Amino acid sequence: MGTKHHSSSDLVSDNKKRRRAAFSKIDAGIEANECIKIYLVSSKDEVDSQNSFRIEPVDLNHFFEDEGKIYGYQGLKSMVVRRPQLEALTSLVLGNDDSVVVDSKEKDDEKYCDGYVEDDNTKDSASMEITVWLSSVSFHAYADISFESTSDGGKGITDLKTSLQDIFAENLVDVKDDFLQTFSTEQHYVKSLVSNSEGLHEDTNNGCSGNSDRQQEEPAHTEVFRVTGTGVGLLYSRLVPLVLLLVDGSNPIDVIDPRWEIYILVQKGQEDGCMRLLGFAAVYRFHRYPDAMRLRLGQILIVPPYQRKGYGARLLKTLNSIALSENVYDLTIEEPVDALQHVRTCIDVQRLLAFKPIHEALGLAISQLKHENLSKKSQPHRCEPPASIVEDVRKSLKINKRQFLQCWEILIYLRLDPIDKYMDNYVTIVSNRVNADVLGKEVEGAGKQLVDIPSEFDQDMSFAMFKSAGDESSGIEKEADQGNVEEQLRQLVDDRMKQIKSVVQKVSAHRA
Repeated sequence: MGTKHHSSSDLVSDNKKRRRAAFSKIDAGIEANECIKIYLVSSKDEVDSQNSFRIEPVDLNHFFEDEGKIYGYQGLKSMVVRRPQLEALTSLVLGNDDSVVVDSKEKDDEKYCDGYVEDDNTKDSASMEITVWLSSVSFHAYADISFESTSDGGKGITDLKTSLQDIFAENLVDVKDDFLQTFSTEQHYVKSLVSNSEGLHEDTNNGCSGNSDRQQEEPAHTEVFRVTGTGVGLLYSRLVPLVLLLVDGSNPIDVIDPRWEIYILVQKGQEDGCMRLLGFAAVYRFHRYPDAMRLRLGQILIVPPYQRKGYGARLLKTLNSIALSENVYDLTIEEPVDALQHVRTCIDVQRLLAFKPIHEALGLAISQLKHENLSKKSQPHRCEPPASIVEDVRKSLKINKRQFLQCWEILIYLRLDPIDKYMDNYVTIVSNRVNADVLGKEVEGAGKQLVDIPSEFDQDMSFAMFKSAGDESSGIEKEADQGNVEEQLRQLVDDRMKQIKSVVQKVSAHRA
């Protein structure tokens, strides 16, 4: 039988054909945080300018499904080029990379090549960019999406419009020219908003009968307005993108509930006669049996360009004034972040320093710290104020008990002189309070156990509780975890001391 002989040129050709058999890489996707930029602009001249104010969102990834990534948008993924262009193209896109798969063929006596580039995720992110321009005038937004091609790399193609609408909702404008027009057509949006709202004036004393401290100068040309009723929903729909982007873990309020109110801080005196919205606070009114009302601050936000200028404190002081003038039961804040709690505490400590009814009780607590060694006491001592003082503060200043006890520790620190001499005693009362807050429930339930009881009824509803003698039920577990718990408590005490000293420094500078 004859055999077919292959020339060396045939072998080379076979090798080239084998190189064509390649698998495309699975689309790794691009994280939203890596390719989306958001700018806050106050005029159409600022649009397209990289010098505009850039917002730093808390996290854009969670607005996108599939691990917060965008899929299907690549740079140069598919192309048909002439062979003379291929070498230059390969050098331009890949450098020395050889991941260009080529299929040569003859067509109309010219050589063409079909190819695709398998660029990695870093090349994708470099060639894809989403720039969102958010108006600080009307809070409309426009998204400029730039990419070179789309293809399904195994994860589908992300619907960018839907994802962006989850953030900006109806505020997202499809046409750029329409967005630019909003700077003129809605330049008086804030002014028209406040024309139908109630103007509020801050009580400079915030309920204090006397004030020995120098009053802090308030931001000039600002005023707070209260929006209620149907106006809440109309306004909040414009503001909710800022809440989602800048308030970590936030959820939109239920604007249908009539007990929500929005307080907006605006700046007047603009050269163009317009008003600028600087920030807002969403407050909920709770009924307290039998006939009282409580105010709870649910959300507060100062627009980024105006932060750290005293506007947040301005809003909080106005809310204190509202609580006093309307004689509500108290004013609380829902899960305040550290920065908000710091501002709130600085304000309340200054109010309490001017509140004369607490001075006698404060003096007794300080005297005890100066003349006793609290670390040697058999029972933990926390130097808490009398219940009557707690109630007086609530009635007169609308500060709730939890907040007052936090401020009480700072008041003691401010009055201990010299503080270094009595620091051991002071740290002891802070540590005792932290331990009680963290371990209080565990202490109350020490020795108690739940035991499942076999029953012909619902097994989840059949159990018995008993309390063992001493600590025999949990001694082994406590011994194993004791070191870890003590270390965590020490860290909590250290963090609390840093918070106290930070507030003391701020309040002392204000009083100087």
